[in-house]
Amino acid sequence: MKWLALAPVAIFAALGGFFLSGLFREDPDALPSALIGETAPAIDVTELPGRTPLPDGFLADGEVKLVNFWASWCVPCRVEHPQLKTLAEELPVYGVNYKDQIPDAISFLEELGDPFAGIGVDARGRVGIDWGLYGVPETFVIAGDGTVALRFAGPITVSVIEDTIRPAIEAARAQ
Repeated sequence: MKWLALAPVAIFAALGGFFLSGLFREDPDALPSALIGETAPAIDVTELPGRTPLPDGFLADGEVKLVNFWASWCVPCRVEHPQLKTLAEELPVYGVNYKDQIPDAISFLEELGDPFAGIGVDARGRVGIDWGLYGVPETFVIAGDGTVALRFAGPITVSVIEDTIRPAIEAARAQ
């Protein structure tokens, strides 16, 4: 009977340990991705009229690149857009327009500029599912061999470029 009296204490201690372990993760805001270190999924998209399409085989062309999922209806995408233009001066940035209306996507790029070396449209969100998207914006650093080096969910800011994106780019280049 004494062990029954200890059961609530043991359960409380186990739950407390579980919750405390979540507080001490390396980056509590980071969303996990099963793609890190794996070959990037194929990007089967349609063309955005009047824009450079995604070239065949670009994911494993030997060059480090970014793949950015975005939409015109996404307010954080608007916020991160100047940073994508900055990054596009350093390496190719490819865009996947996610579940958007074609005229809205074109207007977005006409208003803010087009930083993308190539762009495609994922109208139904199938590519987003393959890539494990939680939402937009999401940006992936892809190594030259086509493996995913980093997944960043959320808008890219200047500090994210310095603290997260550029170190991942350098690490991917060193592979």
